[in-house]
Amino acid sequence: SAELSEFFRATYGPTGEFNAKPFETGRSWAGARPERRAIAYDSKGIASHMGLLRRFIRVGDTDLLVAELGLYGVRPDLEGLGIAHSIRALAPALQELAVPFAFGTVRHAMRNHVERFCRDGISNIVTGVRVRSTLPDVLPDMPSTRTEDVLVLVFPIGRPMSEWPSGSLIERNGCEL
Repeated sequence: SAELSEFFRATYGPTGEFNAKPFETGRSWAGARPERRAIAYDSKGIASHMGLLRRFIRVGDTDLLVAELGLYGVRPDLEGLGIAHSIRALAPALQELAVPFAFGTVRHAMRNHVERFCRDGISNIVTGVRVRSTLPDVLPDMPSTRTEDVLVLVFPIGRPMSEWPSGSLIERNGCEL
């Protein structure tokens, strides 16, 4: 856990000080805790990480079981080499969990990166959707939820993409992974 925490601080710190803050205490998760992890190592230590959590989300009016993918990170010296490999490493676990879809969100700044990834047909970007999540730390003077305009990625696992429900809001029913 300490090694992962250090990895996340180094990986997320350059994207903003606030992004690295959850890992300052030695935790290896920021919001919801992953059920499974794909961790790649090389001679320098942790090379990449992807977490997975089964949960029900609500897309529009439809409750849907998904495997949420998150806590994605690639060591800076390996950027551009990791997300496709991470997803492929998790593919057997996704099949074993028998979920219809996996889903994840990324910042709009990652659009070019994930568009290249989506060209392989392994994932789809769903546009025009906002995502509401519970905040991991509830404070009396702050709202308990956050609604974000992020890129939504959907990975068909047990069902075709044509069966992904329509809706302009995804309720995470918990904290972001």
